[in-house]
Amino acid sequence: MSSPGNPAAEAQVPWSEGELESRLRAVSDARYHDRHPFNVRMHKGDLRPDELRRWIVNRFHYQRHIPVKDAHILAKFDTPALRRTWLRRIQDHDGVRDGEGGIERWLRLGEAAGIDRERLTSGAEVLPGVRLAVDGYVNFCRLRPLLDAVAASLTELSAPGLMRTRIEAFEQHYPWIEADGLAYFRTRIAQGGRDGGEALALVKAWARTREQQERAVAALAFKCDVLWSLLDAVERGGPDAAGGAS
Repeated sequence: MSSPGNPAAEAQVPWSEGELESRLRAVSDARYHDRHPFNVRMHKGDLRPDELRRWIVNRFHYQRHIPVKDAHILAKFDTPALRRTWLRRIQDHDGVRDGEGGIERWLRLGEAAGIDRERLTSGAEVLPGVRLAVDGYVNFCRLRPLLDAVAASLTELSAPGLMRTRIEAFEQHYPWIEADGLAYFRTRIAQGGRDGGEALALVKAWARTREQQERAVAALAFKCDVLWSLLDAVERGGPDAAGGAS
């Protein structure tokens, strides 16, 4: 039992599950990349076609590595039930057969914006800062304990709202992108809500000590930094940045 008025002892007292969830959600509320200036400009309709194409090309580098980081997380699970649950995330992005899944839908987004899939899949135009951010996240999921890796995925809690905002913005401000290309965003509304809820339940169940809880909060903050850094690189661009003619 902690001693009254002893800050050191009180610092070791675990938060309740409700307090942990509140702290996790506060991280997303304050640091999620919907607040990034590039996303703000995107949703206001202020991006030029070459800027939007640059984002599509570079964000694809992140998209294609989502099932890679999820495979690292999957390998850490010790029960078939948990592995089956997380395997679904990989299938959501890779599909269960050719022509399906989130990666395919992102390729179609690129085509709807006038970017052929060979240009996207080559990776030739991916910016160095984007490569570093994505590598950092994949290695985090590969090397850190399971709790940390799952907690980092909790940006999913904020994804449905971002997808709804993005769909509205694209329909209103970027009508030159074919409507079928927005299928990725529409699909992620339901998937993100489901995935975020599942991951949150795991984190609340596993993070029982104060040290574990603080690690979970730090992991989510790290993931927010990954997404923010990716957009920093895209916003700055560079002499060889993706985009092409408007």
